[in-house]
Amino acid sequence: MTDFFVICSGGSDVHVKAISDAVEEGLEARDVKKWHIEGYRHRRWVLLDYVDVVVHIFNRKAREYYALERLWGDAKSERVDS
Repeated sequence: MTDFFVICSGGSDVHVKAISDAVEEGLEARDVKKWHIEGYRHRRWVLLDYVDVVVHIFNRKAREYYALERLWGDAKSERVDS
């Protein structure tokens, strides 16, 4: 289990890669090491697992399809728009 999910989406596969790279670089700069990564090669749904925080980065179609927000609908959430 994890303490937090971060769920975001990019407008294209290149955008998903850029978000993933930025998260990794930002956390590495703070000495936070990832435990596991999945989906980086295909870039439809990249999962970055930092144990206490799991970051889900979707392309828009995959985010709509999997709808993680509905699975965790009873959890406290905070929406952040860019």
